[in-house]
Amino acid sequence: MDQVIMNFVQQNLHNAVTDIVFPIITMLGENGFIWLLLIFILLLNKKHRRCGGMLLLALALTFLLGEFVLKPIIARPRPFMDDPSVALLIPPPNGFSFPSNHASSSFAVATMLCFYHKKAGIAALVLAALIAFSRVFLFVHYPTDVMAGAALGILCAVILHVLLQLWKRKNEKKHNQ
Repeated sequence: MDQVIMNFVQQNLHNAVTDIVFPIITMLGENGFIWLLLIFILLLNKKHRRCGGMLLLALALTFLLGEFVLKPIIARPRPFMDDPSVALLIPPPNGFSFPSNHASSSFAVATMLCFYHKKAGIAALVLAALIAFSRVFLFVHYPTDVMAGAALGILCAVILHVLLQLWKRKNEKKHNQ
């Protein structure tokens, strides 16, 4: 199924506009740039500091699991390594393909943001989906890489959110006794 989707994207979605837009979109997710900028802004504002801290935790956990646990274990080559006939629109990334760190970090931050600011979180989810798709469009990830990355990011954010809620309840019980 990966190959069918990759072929469809390569044959039907490339044009003068998308070939400019998607490299820019993918750049937003490079090294978590857009998400780190958002976190920095939130951390500066006392009212949103907890949200910024949780976004940072979600981003860090997701990156560590993806980059240092899953990628070395699965060791999947990137699509352009399997098919060097496709001309890349961006410099070839290093490292393994599965899971996509662009997708995992984007969905981790966007999902966590949904718990604090629903409207901003939904906008972030749209951007996360565009960043994830850009990786397939640019032939640097397979669709399953970005789907697994998205799932990893969502899972990490949800687990961290649940743990925070449990910690809050535990502390409330201590203070009420």
